[in-house]
Amino acid sequence: MKQNFAIKSILTVAAGIVFLTAAIARVDAADGLKPLFTGTNLAGWKVPEPNPFWRTVDGVLVGENDEKLKGHTLHTEQSYTNFVVELEARWTGEIDSGVMMREPEMQVQFGISRSLKRDMTGAYYLAKHSVNPKSGYPDAGHAKGFEKLFKKDDWNRFRIEAKGDTFTVWLNGEQISQYTDARYSGGAPLGLQVHPGLKMKVEFRNIRAKHLD
Repeated sequence: MKQNFAIKSILTVAAGIVFLTAAIARVDAADGLKPLFTGTNLAGWKVPEPNPFWRTVDGVLVGENDEKLKGHTLHTEQSYTNFVVELEARWTGEIDSGVMMREPEMQVQFGISRSLKRDMTGAYYLAKHSVNPKSGYPDAGHAKGFEKLFKKDDWNRFRIEAKGDTFTVWLNGEQISQYTDARYSGGAPLGLQVHPGLKMKVEFRNIRAKHLD
């Protein structure tokens, strides 16, 4: 009897996994978003050699500094111009991370700004470039209301859309920022950042994206 019960339990769990996998596939098919992270390896990403910064653990992409506090930005092999990317991110304590995009480069900030010394999650950061001689966070790209939506020490779902000259961020289903700037128009790989000079750990999962017309 115990053996039969164990077999039934295993079959029930297996059936649940199959159902969940099918459900995820249906969601992907419905919204057109395709996985960028397999959950088991870094296929589709430009991995540094050596690679002390990025690893996969139980379906999660983990980013950390090395022992010298060097950082790294992990880029997709594919470039994106107009796109939607969704991912879940989790961190504890002080981090400085985010999602990089476009050329010239801009970033959606996750965590504490090294320059402003405060949490700028969901805000846009513009890198120094010939089109923008001074780097920083434009006031129009600051996030609003993220403190009420952000789940501390837990998974948070971000949706980032770049379409033409307009860039929008949603946190856990609610829009928190939008920024318009025609100077950042070129396509580029998407990047996930581990900032140098800070002992930090950030985790990502369910990373999906699609191109927009």
